[in-house]
Amino acid sequence: MRTRREFSLMLFLVLVIVAALAAISTRASARVNSQQDPSTVPALHGKKLVMKDGSFQLVRSYQVEGDRVRYFSIDRSEWEEIPTSEIDWAATKKAQAEEAKQDVALTAKIESDEAEAKIAPLDVDASFEVLPGVFLPPGDGFFILDGHAIFPLLQSSASTKNSKRHTIERLIVPIPIIPSQTSVDLPGRHAKFRITNPTPEFYFRSSDDVEPQVELIQAHVKGDKRHIENIDSLFGQRSDNGKTISLQSWQVAKGVYRFTLGQGLAPGEYALAEFSPKEGINLLLWDFGVDAASKKSTERK
Repeated sequence: MRTRREFSLMLFLVLVIVAALAAISTRASARVNSQQDPSTVPALHGKKLVMKDGSFQLVRSYQVEGDRVRYFSIDRSEWEEIPTSEIDWAATKKAQAEEAKQDVALTAKIESDEAEAKIAPLDVDASFEVLPGVFLPPGDGFFILDGHAIFPLLQSSASTKNSKRHTIERLIVPIPIIPSQTSVDLPGRHAKFRITNPTPEFYFRSSDDVEPQVELIQAHVKGDKRHIENIDSLFGQRSDNGKTISLQSWQVAKGVYRFTLGQGLAPGEYALAEFSPKEGINLLLWDFGVDAASKKSTERK
């Protein structure tokens, strides 16, 4: 039966052997097969000292001290020395030049990708994020961003009157526009959807990816209706009656367009008008109202 001393000695020998094998393995991993071109092996955030046998040491930094080269090994995280005669200096300079070229190319690609990402519209669907944690609802048409909440706007029913024919037609949009002065009446004195924010933003999702022609129009209450005059003259030339509000627009994703105001909205009644030539000359309307901030009427339907 072995004594405790003999058992401890055997355990010590086993540990020594394991440590020696680990050291040999580490040394072997630091040397690359001499048949592989060192300039094609990634430096992995270090520099390469190429040996004359074709292998290399991966180092954080190095310095020549007489006939020795002192370097900090990335593999072993310690300082080591090697004779300068073992280093292929021409191959070392070639490898480092190649690494510098790769770094420049990688940096240029990253900058190019970032610039393209800023310019090119994103190809996204209903998951488009208009604000952190605020997503555009699915479906086509207009949406209104009121503070940190976004809501779909419903198309409006309306009646039209043509100044030449003097006829009134009750219909659901799209509204056919005859090339002449056409006025539009929206039913009711007030739109059902209302906000108190004078500077909302608008988003439009197109079903055919075609950029919409849009005007924001202020209506005036006339009896039990909201009246919009000369609707057909708004497109192609700016109306001078002061009823249109300037909009700035740009594409933010495939088929998605953002509209912001050039001025704040006064309390009143408004309609977003989209000119659509798909089936003749048609007009689509989405209405909403703006209340004074002191009012608490925020009914949304």
